Amino acid sequence: MSSLPRKFKIIKAAAVAGMSPRTGGKTCTLAPDSLACSLWFAAQALVGVSGGKNLTEALAAVTDAPPAARAAAQDIAYGVLRRYGWAEFLLVRLLRTPLSHAGIEALLRAALYRLETRPDARHTVVDQAVQAAGELAGSPLKGLVNGVLRNYLRQRDMLLAAAACDEVAKNWHPRWWLQRLQRRWPAQWESIVAADNAPPPMTLRANGRRGTAASYLARLQAAGLTAHLLGKAGGSALRLERPVPVDALPGFFEGEVSVQDLGAQRAAELLAPTAGMRVLDACAAPGGKTSHLLERADLDLLALDADSTRAARITDNLRRLQLSAEVCVGDAAHPADWWDGRAFDAILADVPCSASGVVRRHPDIKALRRESDVRRFAREQATILDALWPLLRPAGRLLYATCSLFEEENKGQVDAFLYRHADARQLAEEYWLPCPENDGFYYALLEKQHAPENQGVQEGARETG
Repeated sequence: MSSLPRKFKIIKAAAVAGMSPRTGGKTCTLAPDSLACSLWFAAQALVGVSGGKNLTEALAAVTDAPPAARAAAQDIAYGVLRRYGWAEFLLVRLLRTPLSHAGIEALLRAALYRLETRPDARHTVVDQAVQAAGELAGSPLKGLVNGVLRNYLRQRDMLLAAAACDEVAKNWHPRWWLQRLQRRWPAQWESIVAADNAPPPMTLRANGRRGTAASYLARLQAAGLTAHLLGKAGGSALRLERPVPVDALPGFFEGEVSVQDLGAQRAAELLAPTAGMRVLDACAAPGGKTSHLLERADLDLLALDADSTRAARITDNLRRLQLSAEVCVGDAAHPADWWDGRAFDAILADVPCSASGVVRRHPDIKALRRESDVRRFAREQATILDALWPLLRPAGRLLYATCSLFEEENKGQVDAFLYRHADARQLAEEYWLPCPENDGFYYALLEKQHAPENQGVQEGARETG
């Protein structure tokens, strides 16, 4: 397959030898409402993700982007990251050697994405990408970007046919991730991947203290918004036909509704605490499940999170919804630092995980996650479970929850816990696979049984024997 014309190869060699991979440190002078400006800021955000930041952090670092350019740059960055491996596959075939300029490589990925999603504006995309390249790296690399993108348009059919035969470029997931899905979900992995690669739905949770999902649906319709009820009859979930800003939702700031995935709403339904119970929501930020628990019953609830910034979001959510709970900054794995010694009737352990079930909302996870992270999360989850179990009173219930599709974090984790704790009994287990209506979740409801009266005597005999 042909690569770049000779003159572009020479420029490419100069770029490898002397161009810095940094993109920050200068102000964008491109027209604020231009595609070139949006591509420039999107490239900077993508460089941030390549450097290990999550997309939210990377976008926040682009502080001088005009509002219009910021919104468009976010859309482009999300699209590029959702198509994990696709643009990289194409660039390997369009460039003789890898680019050393991170900003230009990111710009090319953004421009390739834009060319495919705006096919009626291809010449405009190329022109604007060339302008952005000049802003990023100066005139020499403008020719490189122009040559790569025009070569892509000339070879498009052949390149896309090749991409369709490559497992990663076709499915937009890391190879190790695909292999895990194929082993665990041989009949469902393709539908999981399709759901992962689609834009997420905007699902709402009606505040049960303020009205029903049906009554809120009527409010949406009166405001000209189309939605439908989700889940079981009498539930609180609705799905909007099209996402809208939260300030377009009737009564949002008055606490009548929250944004929460249907699968995430299942946590409060499964734990099902009743009025007066003492409840712990461990790893609670940003507070969606905390507030749902409180909407269902008056509880003595402690919302815990190790990150003080994220814990502040719990407080903000509670204030908006006019709910009350104790919010504490602390590590669920180290109760001695925050627990007052009073046992809990129910515990929600929504533990840190690979987040492989919510990747359509956070496509940067595809780029940031490594296979070794799954084992790391599994170790952390086991530590948290073992630390929280003594805090639960006999006959109390603990709901173990992840937004992962990987077995080490789900059934494997729970089976190992049940083996370690003879006083634990599993009451329920649910897998929620990603689909058009919901993200991916795993739930296991555990009950703490009363210890046999002679257990301590038997354990003492074993120790002295």
